Amino acid sequence: MALVNIKIEGVPYQVEEGLTILEAAKACGYEIPSLCAFNHGECNNGSCRVCLVEATGARGLVASCVYPVNEGMEIKISTPRATAARRASVELLLSNHSMKCQQCDKNEKCELLHVARLTGAREDMFMGEKTPTTLDDVTPSIVRDTSKCVLCGRCIARCKNAHGLSVLGFENRGFNTIVAPAENRTFDKSPCIMCGQCVSVCPTGALMEKSEIDKVDAAMKAGKYVVVQTAPAVRAALGEEFGMKIGTPVTGKMVAALKRLGFKKVFDTNYAADLTIMEEATELLARIANGGALPMITSCSPGWINYAEYHYGDLLDHLSSCKSPHEMFGAILKTYYAEKNGIDPKDMYVVSIMPCTAKKGEKEREQLMTNGLKDVDAVLTTRELGKLIKRAGINFTKLPDEEFDNDIVGDYTGAGVIFGVTGGVMEAALRTAYYTLTGKEHDMIKFEAVRGFDGIKEASLDLNGMTVNVAVAHGMKNAKVLLDEIKAGTSKYHFIEIMGCPGGCIAGGGQPYVRSCFLPNEDDNILDTYKAKRAAALYSEDERQSVRQSHNNPQIAKLYEEFLEKPNSHKAHELLHTSYVAKEKFPKN
Repeated sequence: MALVNIKIEGVPYQVEEGLTILEAAKACGYEIPSLCAFNHGECNNGSCRVCLVEATGARGLVASCVYPVNEGMEIKISTPRATAARRASVELLLSNHSMKCQQCDKNEKCELLHVARLTGAREDMFMGEKTPTTLDDVTPSIVRDTSKCVLCGRCIARCKNAHGLSVLGFENRGFNTIVAPAENRTFDKSPCIMCGQCVSVCPTGALMEKSEIDKVDAAMKAGKYVVVQTAPAVRAALGEEFGMKIGTPVTGKMVAALKRLGFKKVFDTNYAADLTIMEEATELLARIANGGALPMITSCSPGWINYAEYHYGDLLDHLSSCKSPHEMFGAILKTYYAEKNGIDPKDMYVVSIMPCTAKKGEKEREQLMTNGLKDVDAVLTTRELGKLIKRAGINFTKLPDEEFDNDIVGDYTGAGVIFGVTGGVMEAALRTAYYTLTGKEHDMIKFEAVRGFDGIKEASLDLNGMTVNVAVAHGMKNAKVLLDEIKAGTSKYHFIEIMGCPGGCIAGGGQPYVRSCFLPNEDDNILDTYKAKRAAALYSEDERQSVRQSHNNPQIAKLYEEFLEKPNSHKAHELLHTSYVAKEKFPKN
């Protein structure tokens, strides 16, 4: 890459040609206030005007996030003119903002307040009429509050970049402009897949998960037998809520915190991930042997399931009928576990801690009920768990490492742990499918071909003389490529794993926010590496397990022996499998 010579505040630097002023300044050790780049970089359209600077060769002030550097350019960040302009830009944003900061779930993580502090902006400098507010809290997953929106467009860009969708867009014009689904519909009247990627990049509290903390509080107050389970990806990110480095595994401290919060039992969803593999691998092999719909596609990600029901209703028979792991666990807890422990299922309240906002909507599906009871009663995100721990005054970093409960259920293998990263479900399934067909363990536990963050990964495996072709996709933009091949009749695959969120659950819409402006002790390239660091935490836990294949989990074997009989049995189908229904993209308001 060619270099160009520039000056920033009179100091000479050499930077890569093609960088914007904002990028070049960052590389040289300057942080120009901004609401786009270096936070998630989804939208560099210069609309907010927060990052204005003076630069030679430009007419007036320029938005540094979109203006490229060139040879000999002199950049001035701290002139009275530039600092006054940036402050005025932020003050104009504040003038149309609700400013109910103490009540906002984004408090302490609000980028608007961050740039307000940097620029010295005054919240009452401009007073007048505000844009009419839309409050959309209809779905169980996401809340949209336009009174907090700064029209940065990051959510619009993330939906398009991750999924090839345009669920959100700019509606109306001028002063009345808002970000919304088409026609300012509520999310439930749009083809939103509820993944929460828009929530992940929103700089303010305009898009948030719908909290269920009050529901859990009410269940505990009512004397319910409240149990909790945690998804694998949660342990790879929860520490970030308490200032720990990204990628720090906090399994033991997480368990200790949950026990101190008053849950009757603290279980690991990895147990049910092992159970899912037993059902899914058996289902795959049965389809191959009996001429079932191939390729079979995994069904663990509710965001992906929503996408399939909206956009590929004619391919639903390709989806595995398995419930997602936390829903399977809920069904087992309210049947097998309740029966063994003399608990009335109506008194049991199952809480799932998930990295995902779509799981909140998933638990409400009519197909995910057993004996008239919801399999899972409440879903909290990783961020919500962080709030619970802080509210209780628990010093998370000082907690001892404690063990999950595993009385008759709860034990897990390394295969269950890696469900949280793209390719993990496929790798876990292959470990067991190989054993099921050959009667022996695969020589290599790792299946490197399905690891990594390429949009689409593929591999072939010899299963007892039969070649099985597999593929992995994450983000619906990548999934669409594989799905269109199936529709066209050109797919060569037997088994496909699809995860709704880019990177898998480790980057789910309910995970801690990754913002370089709030992470001063992280690497400068943290936005490029945080997924890999969280993934490494899960892979390291897999490697620490003495048992790394789902079929070798002794508690799973006992569950089948005492209760389910065998994988894909009639009883297993009643409790652990589900169905899907094609949806209208734009139901009538």
